[in-house]
Amino acid sequence: MSAVTDTTHDAEHAAEAHDGHHTPSDRHFIIIAGWLALLTALETSTYWIDLGSFATPLLLIMMTIKFFMIILVFMHLKYDSKLFSVMFYIGLGLAILVYSVFLATFQFFAR
Repeated sequence: MSAVTDTTHDAEHAAEAHDGHHTPSDRHFIIIAGWLALLTALETSTYWIDLGSFATPLLLIMMTIKFFMIILVFMHLKYDSKLFSVMFYIGLGLAILVYSVFLATFQFFAR
C-alpha cells in the first residue's frame, strides 16, 4: 500500500513540476507576514515621527509595496495562471480610471 501511495505522490509532484506550478511553504508565508508587519510598524511610526514633506511619498511607497506583496503572495497571483493576473490588473486599472473620473467631475484636482 505504501508503494502505491509513493507512486501516486511522485506522479503528482512530477505533474506539478511539469506544469510549472509552485506552492510556497508555510515558512514563506510567515516571512512575508513578518515583512508586512514591519512595513505596517514603519507606517504607523510616521504618526509619532515628524518626517515633514517626506512622509506622504514614503507612506505611498510602503503602501504600494504592501499592496503588491499581498496580491502576489496571499491572493496567489504569483503562482496562478497569468489569466487571473491579467483580469485583476484590468479591474484595477478600470477602478483607478473610474475613481479619477469621479475626482475630476467634482473638480478635486482644481484646488
